[in-house]
Amino acid sequence: MAEDIIRVENLHKSFVSHNKSTEVLQGIDLSVKAGEIYGIIGKSGAGKSTLVRCINYLVKPSSGKVLFEGTDLGELGSRELNQVRHQMAMIFQQFNLLMQRNALKNICYPLEITRVPKEQAKQRAMELLKLVGMETRANAYPAELSGGQKQRIAIARALASNPKVLLCDEATSALDPETTKSILELLRDINHKLGITIVVITHEMAVIEELCSKVAIISDGKIAESGDMAQIFMHPQSEAARQLIFPNRKSIPEMRSRRYCRIVFDGRSSFEPVVANMVLDFGQAVNIMFADTRNLDGMAVGQMVIQLPDNPEVALRMIAYLRDKQISVEEVSDHA
Repeated sequence: MAEDIIRVENLHKSFVSHNKSTEVLQGIDLSVKAGEIYGIIGKSGAGKSTLVRCINYLVKPSSGKVLFEGTDLGELGSRELNQVRHQMAMIFQQFNLLMQRNALKNICYPLEITRVPKEQAKQRAMELLKLVGMETRANAYPAELSGGQKQRIAIARALASNPKVLLCDEATSALDPETTKSILELLRDINHKLGITIVVITHEMAVIEELCSKVAIISDGKIAESGDMAQIFMHPQSEAARQLIFPNRKSIPEMRSRRYCRIVFDGRSSFEPVVANMVLDFGQAVNIMFADTRNLDGMAVGQMVIQLPDNPEVALRMIAYLRDKQISVEEVSDHA
C-alpha cells in the first residue's frame, strides 16, 4: 500500500482584519497517498483555496501540522521550505503565464531560477511541450493561445522541476466544458505516465467525478466527509455531500407521500428493468423523482430516487425486493 505523501493534522487557520479574527479552517484532517488523484471540493468561501495554500505553506497555519513525506513543514527553515515547495508545483485558474515570453520560454522560466543550464532547460521544455500536446506551439506567445492551450503550457511549466505533487487550484474553472474534459484527460495521463500525485481543488462536482478516486468535502472550514469517491456517491453521510450529489433536488415538486427510496447502481446493474419488474410484480406504481448517470473515475455509476407507495408494508417489501436484486438501496426521509 502506498504511503501518505501529504498528511494534514488538526489544521486551523484564522485571519485577522480590523481587529477581528475569522477562523477559515477548523480542525482539518486529511491524508493523500503517493500516486493518488485526490479531490477537495466545496462551495465558494468554504476554505478550500486557503487549505491548498496551507498544504504548501504559502499560507502558514495558525495551528496544526502539515507533513510532506513525513516531514513537518512547520519545523523547516525558509531555505528547506523552498526546497519542499519545488516538490509541490501549483497550477491556477488564471494560468499566470508571462506575457512577454513564448511558450517554450515560459516553461524554461522555473529552470532558469534554479540555474539549470540553458540547453538542458530547453531540452526539458521541449519534452514537456510534447507531453502536453503543444510541441507545435513552442514559439507562440500567451496572447496567441486559447484558454486550454494556456493551461497546457501552465501544466508543462509546473512539471519542469520534476515535482512529486501537482496542486490544481480551480484549474479548469475558466474553461468551457469540452476544453475542461481535455485538460482532465491530460492530468489523468500525466498521473499514469509520471506517477505524480495530483490534488484537485474545485467547486465543480463534475471535475471530481471525472478525475478523482478519493475526495474530501469541505464546508464552512471543516471536512464534512472524506473517502472513496464512489462510496460517498453511493452513501453520502453529510448534508454537504448530499447537496453536491443532488444539486437540483430542491426543484423536485412536493408529492403527497413522504416516503422515498434512493437506489444506486455501479455499472453492473440496471435501473429500468429492475424497477419495471418490481412495479409489475407488486401491481403498485412508483414515481421516479430524480435520476442521473455519471462517470466516477472511469466507472459508470447512476442513481434514482423513487417515491414509494403509501402502504408501509408494500414499501418495505419493495425495499427488500431491490436489495435481493443486489441493488444498493437506502430509504431517505425527504429530498426537497
